[in-house]
Amino acid sequence: MRCLLVDDNTACLEKARALLTRQGVAVVGTAASTADALWQASALRPDIALVDIGLGNENGFDLAVPLSKAGVAVIMVSAAPAADYADLIDESPAAGFLPKTELSAAGIRRILGRTSGHQGR
Repeated sequence: MRCLLVDDNTACLEKARALLTRQGVAVVGTAASTADALWQASALRPDIALVDIGLGNENGFDLAVPLSKAGVAVIMVSAAPAADYADLIDESPAAGFLPKTELSAAGIRRILGRTSGHQGR
């Protein structure tokens, strides 16, 4: 599983990279903005992108659309609870949502297994 992490918080990116790498996920890149994430997705061809909903003055849901169209499975992440974004998550092309406090390789696999065939819709 090749993963791209997208978050405007450098400390969160570093913590997520270390955690997922220890759990056997190949973190192939990190990005802090929509433009950087799209460039890295094109260059690195990840299988999955974990995208923070709040990217500074950008919106992670806007990024989910082109990533999904490029064949990348997108999982939205946030420190806020899923209930805060339930409608937006349902309407987005994202495979699902994972709270940052529950970030794990198992959590990613659970979402991808539950939504197989959902990516790129």
